[in-house]
This record gives sequence, C-alpha cells and structure tokens, in this order.
Amino acid sequence: MAVTATTPATRPPAATSRTGAAPVTAALILLVVVLAVVDITQGTAAVGAPEVWKALTGRADPSDASVVIASRLPRMTAGLLVGAVLGMAGAALQAVSRNVLASPDTLAVNAGSYFALGLAAATGVSLPLLASSGIAFAGGLVAAAVVLGLSGLGTGTVRLVLAGSALTLGLTAVTEGLLLLFPQQTEGIYRWNQGSIAQNGFDGVFQMAPIAVAGLVGLLLLARRIDALALGDDAARGLGVPVRATRLTAVVLAALLSTAAVTLAGPIGFVGLCAPALVRPLARRFRAFTRTRGNLPLAGLTGAALVLGSDVVLRLLVPSDIAVGVPTGVVTSLVGAVFLIVMATRTRDTAAASAPDRLRIRSRAVFLTTTAVLVVVLVGVVIAAVLLGDAHLLLGDVVNWLQGRAGRTTAFVLDTRVPRVLAALFAGAALALAGTLVQAVTRNPLAEPGILGVSGGAALGAVLLVTTVPAAGTWGVAGAAFAGAAVSSVLVFGLAARGGFQQNRLVLVGFGVATGASALISLLIILTDPFNATKALTWLSGSTYGRTLPDVLPLAVILAVGVVVAAARRTELDLVSLDEDTPRLLGLSLGRGRLGFLVLAVLLSAAVAAAGTIGFVGLVAPHAARALVGRQHARVVPVAVLLGAVLVCTADLVGRTVIAPAQLGAGLMTAVIGTPYFLHLLVRSRRG
Repeated sequence: MAVTATTPATRPPAATSRTGAAPVTAALILLVVVLAVVDITQGTAAVGAPEVWKALTGRADPSDASVVIASRLPRMTAGLLVGAVLGMAGAALQAVSRNVLASPDTLAVNAGSYFALGLAAATGVSLPLLASSGIAFAGGLVAAAVVLGLSGLGTGTVRLVLAGSALTLGLTAVTEGLLLLFPQQTEGIYRWNQGSIAQNGFDGVFQMAPIAVAGLVGLLLLARRIDALALGDDAARGLGVPVRATRLTAVVLAALLSTAAVTLAGPIGFVGLCAPALVRPLARRFRAFTRTRGNLPLAGLTGAALVLGSDVVLRLLVPSDIAVGVPTGVVTSLVGAVFLIVMATRTRDTAAASAPDRLRIRSRAVFLTTTAVLVVVLVGVVIAAVLLGDAHLLLGDVVNWLQGRAGRTTAFVLDTRVPRVLAALFAGAALALAGTLVQAVTRNPLAEPGILGVSGGAALGAVLLVTTVPAAGTWGVAGAAFAGAAVSSVLVFGLAARGGFQQNRLVLVGFGVATGASALISLLIILTDPFNATKALTWLSGSTYGRTLPDVLPLAVILAVGVVVAAARRTELDLVSLDEDTPRLLGLSLGRGRLGFLVLAVLLSAAVAAAGTIGFVGLVAPHAARALVGRQHARVVPVAVLLGAVLVCTADLVGRTVIAPAQLGAGLMTAVIGTPYFLHLLVRSRRG
C-alpha cells in the first residue's frame, strides 16, 4: 500500500557528482539575497530602494528610517528565519520517518500549536512570547507524536497524510469552536493561524532566533546518526546507533524549529514539505547534498527563498493596500496544494484499490432488528431535538403548533427550531449516503467527501457567495456549493481515475485540493467585511442556526433522489465495490457507473449547504453500517442513512443545549466524535 518514499540520504553515491555543490549553494544564497533586497523595498509606504539605502546608511528622513527599521527589515528577517527553520524541520522529519510527505503540516504540528494557543487564549491569560512558544511547542510535539505513532515509520505516504489530515481537522474544529465561544479572549487567533511574517520591530525575531539556533545545532550534531537511519534500522543498530532515541530526538528538535516559526509568524503552510522536495533532485546529482549536514542548510536556504519569494510575488501581483491584509501563509499553502497535486500525479502508485473489508453476510433478522432500533433511536432524538433547547416545550405544544393553535411564543420557537432539526437530519443522511457511494466506487475504506476535498470545494463555493453577496438566498448558496464541489470533484476523481482510483493518488490529490480550498476560504474571510466573516465562520462550523423550511427543501429533494437511485442500483454498487473485472464480465460499463455514482455523491455533498461544513459523517456512518449488517448495499444504504441522521441530529442537539445559551455547530461536534474514530480505523488497518 506504500508509495516508495526514498530520502536523499538513501541515494547511492555512484549516482552523484563530487563537484558542483559550491556553485549551486552560491546561486541559492544569491537568490535569497536578491529576494531579501526586493522584499525590503516593498510595502504600503512610499519608501523605495533609494530611501531604503539612505535609511541603512543613516541619511534618510526620520519617517522613512522608521518604516525601514521598524517594519521592512523585521519582516524580511522574519521571512528568512521562518523559511529556514521550516525547511530544515521538514528535511529532518522526512529523513527520520523515511517519508517524503512528512512535514510540520502533514504531521499536524501546526494544528497542535494552534489548538494549544487557542486553549490558552480562551482562559483569558495574557502570556509573553516565550511562554506562548512553550505552549505551542507542547501542542505541536504531542500532535506529531500521535500522527507518527499511528502512521508508523517508512510505511509510505498515504497513512501519514490520512492521520495528519484527520487530526488536523479535529483539532482545527475544536479550536474554531473556542474562537466562537470566546471571541474577545481569542481575538486575532484566527488571523494568526493563517501565517504572516509582518513584524513590529525585532523583538520577536531576537527571542525566537536562539530557539532556532539550538534546534539547528542539535540536528547537525545528530546528523551522522540520521544518515545511519537511511541504511535501515538493522544496519543502523549494527553501527551502534540507538534508533528509537535518535528518531525521538530528531522529532523533538524539528518540533522545536517549527515552534520558533509558528510563534513568530503563525503557521506558514507547506514550506517544510516543498523545500526538501526541491532539494531532493540536487541531492541526486551532488554528493555533498546527500548527507544531512549538507542537506539541512540547503533545505533551509530553499525554505527562506520560498517564504520571501511568496511575499515578493504577492506584493508584485496584488496592490499593496490589499496585499498587506493577505497573510504569507495563505500563499505558501496554495503553492503547497499545487505541489501535492502534481506530486500525486507523477508518483508511481503501487497501491491498487481494494475492497473496503472482508465480505460478510449478516442474516436478515440482524438487518431488520438493526433498522428497527435505529428508527426508534432516530424518532427519540428528533423528539428531543424539537422539545429541548433554550426554551423547553412539551409534546402538547408541538401538537397545538401542528394544528395552528399554539401561542405566539411557542409558535416562534417551533418555527425556528423545527427547520434546523430537519436540516441536521437531512444533512446527516445525505453525507452518510455520499460517503457510502464514494467508498464503494473508489473501493477505499477511508475515502470520505471531507478527506477527499469535495466538501472543501463545496465550502469554498458557498463562502465565496456568502462573503461577496451577503444577501444571497438559499438556492444561491446551494448552487454555489454545488459548483465548488463539482470543480473539486473533477480535479480529485479525474486525476485519481488514471490508474483505477488507486488509494495513494486519490488521497494525495484530495488532500491537496482540500488544502487549496482551505487557503482560499481563509483568504476570503480575512479580506471580507467582519460581519460577513463571522457569518462565514459560523456556516463553516456546521451550524444549522437560522435555517428555514425553504433552506431545507433543496437538501430534502436531493436526498430523496439519492436514496431512490442508490436503492434501485444496489446490485451495481455491490459489483463496483468488488474489483475491476467482475462488473465488466457481467456486461456493466464500469466507467459510466462510477461517474453516475460520483455525480450523485457530489450533489449530496453540495446539498449540505443547508447545514454548513460537517465532517467525518461520510466516513463513520458507512463503516458502522457495514460492521452492523455486512457489505450488501441493499442493507448498508438504509442503515448508513439512519446512522448519519442520528449522528448529526444528536450533534446539533448537544451543541445547542449543553452550553446554552451559547451554541456549538454540529460540524464541531461531529469532528470531536469522528476524529478519534478515524484514528481508530487507522490503527486497526495497520494491525491488519
């Protein structure tokens, strides 16, 4: 199931050259210097190259000198430091994990730091920079340990990406819940999470520089042991290298480097992934770069060039008054997303799609009993959701409301509560059905609209409309969400279809598309009006607040169509989920069938515009359904739909009652439930 993940140190010396490393290093240093000089001359103030030169030589006006010394130079220095430490951290993580996609982003280091700082900010305690750095370091290190523990070392790319993206989704959801619950205490945390090298003076740079130097020195002292790990664990032990201690020390030092960057500038996305990848071709040609002591500094220079280059290009392409509000991390995340997609399409994938699990046939009595129990549970949850909330009602109040005889207060409560209950109900069922279809078509048990970027595309389309056309109606938002989901699904499934929906390519392309969509969403939220930004954040949390019956209508229609189609073509779903050959032998058009099911899944994913972004339901519900009633889709579809409806309706009920009058979106609650379950599936599949 693994893509070959060869680190630079594993390349045979015979394939490299002894000469040429010095000119390459000099050219890269020159590039960084040029970018640094250009970066200093850019900004909103009318301070160009002549004024910068006068400021550096002490001959400038006080106002111009203040701009250069207090803003331009600290920003450039921060870009150098952040890019260098992220590049080196990524190179070290890839070397010790033997995984070409290991980085502070894919190991959830940034998400762990974001969560730790958000949790600290929610307490209302104001912390100095060094204390914040310690909290970010602890959060990032714990997250990296969880991801590496789940994915294993040297086991290929897809497991690490799945574990990292799942943990990132869960931690980010919880953190954004804290932002919504404690808006004053956490003010500025969301913008910080997008990553910006803008500085007000050198204080932050001076405080983080020693931490970065300590991490770099530690890695260089560990370089020989890291090189030995590239020979394999047994060979390294034969050379007297303590394998486990070396890996642990390297991960801690890499996390320390990442923490310095995160504390100074926020998460600057995917520099730690792209910089080592750009260095890798050089390591194949020049022997000096195959060893860690030569590879780490080169990755650091490349990372600095990436960060400064992103800042320079942004200010060249976008007017300065707008560019000042665009975090550098958004630009690097977009670059990283494109890089991931290109890498996925060019990597030789050795993991063919496989059946989701063993063929199990349950008795009809088990299916009927399970369905009956779920129907009873669903009815109970719906009744509780209608009766409970900021105002408690009785069944008699609901009966009077249905007959048009309720009082004004009761009528108002039910007029607002019933549509949101229906929205949660239908959204859960639609996402569960979408996940069932995607897992059947791709024969990937870990496929899910959120993980594969389809939900991210839908969210991007909806947020684009919400932030640019605040008066847009329900059908407009649904249409925008469908357009976004359609574009993202064409990218993901179109590229993954080359070779038969192989697992690694599908997951990597989906992760790249989801990353790009997330970066664009962040950009829209940051640049838009604060009111629209809050509205978009609330929608992204999976909130059903303010939904009306017209909002629910599109979702109900698409769900009804989806259930009918899935039930009518249940046998074809069974055949498609088996293998490549069986459907063809029986005369079925595999390509046409896949396309039809995927289009339906996209429609269902986009239809949840009625309830915002809700993750993991499309993963949890189909898995639980197959565990309960077997793999026959005649049974899986109804059970998964019922499970999805119960899950989201319960999440919505808990989110608006546990901490009333404050509310948490259903998407945040499902992320809290879904993340541990997803990680459990990874552990179970690893043991298998």
